[in-house]
Amino acid sequence: MKPIALSLVFVASIALQSPMASADTLLIERVQAERGAALPARGNSMDQVQARFGAPTQKYPPVGGPSNSKHNPPITRWAYPTFNVYFENSHVVDAVLIKASPMELGPAPVGN
Repeated sequence: MKPIALSLVFVASIALQSPMASADTLLIERVQAERGAALPARGNSMDQVQARFGAPTQKYPPVGGPSNSKHNPPITRWAYPTFNVYFENSHVVDAVLIKASPMELGPAPVGN
């Protein structure tokens, strides 16, 4: 085996044993879980989200602005028991699952 290929194999084997590799695995599992979860679709209105998923457990005030500025729109977050929904003005830009367990690596939900 050539020295460069051998080095790459060695680095890969070390990387697979590192904590970063397990964090990457958790991220992949999180993405797969989000794909299978029933989450609000990008572009849905606040009314559509509330009609399908019910009232959120908490509505956070908009952040950003001023008002309806094209370059700095207000972002609003609604919290549900298993996910958070982020709105730009009044339409969904993203929906994110909350941590599956306290041991899961990754960012903590905002406000916790």
